[in-house]
Amino acid sequence: MNMKPPFTIGITGASGSGKTTFIRQIRSIFSEDEVCIVSQDDYYRPRAEQSTDENGVSNFDLPESLFREDFYEDVKKLRLWQTVTREEYTFNNEQAKPEIHVFRPAPILILEGIFVFHYPEVRNLLDLRLFLHAKEDLKVIRRIKRDREERNYPLEDVLYRYAHHVSPAFDRYIKPYQDEADIVINNNRRFDVGFEVLKGYMQTTLAAYKADQTPLK
Repeated sequence: MNMKPPFTIGITGASGSGKTTFIRQIRSIFSEDEVCIVSQDDYYRPRAEQSTDENGVSNFDLPESLFREDFYEDVKKLRLWQTVTREEYTFNNEQAKPEIHVFRPAPILILEGIFVFHYPEVRNLLDLRLFLHAKEDLKVIRRIKRDREERNYPLEDVLYRYAHHVSPAFDRYIKPYQDEADIVINNNRRFDVGFEVLKGYMQTTLAAYKADQTPLK
């Protein structure tokens, strides 16, 4: 068994920058034998464990909002070619039934989430850092659409959280790492060109793994 760690890519960006759509595009092209994708969305603590602001509203946009150690430990396991299971986080949507995600190690490991760069223990494992960016008005519109359709949040709640939690978190925990990214993709209209650059790089990386004299398992 080849014990060389998977090539690890970190993808971050503000809420509404298009990370989910970008990840779906990757999944549509690469197989699970080639790429393993882990999202920090599945590592949020329950609402009862979240910090609240001065108005008593739970704030899910703080570094401590996630099971940070669990995420890091699972990443380490995947880099050691160990399979990981994790229950899906449904964002307190009572209408959604959580699934059990099975993350199987692959030559390329992608870590996606708003704190992927902020956690130094995770950031130091990354071989490639990608930052998705979009204009403020587009991010708000996308956030409203996602939270109302997928997470069953009222509009007033979405707007409040964006102004008081999401936007300040971006300025403090996400934007400072933009200059450290290897690739910055502006997703104001589409990300096709940037995606093709990443796809080509990933294909080259996979070819190098397949050419290795020791077979992967």
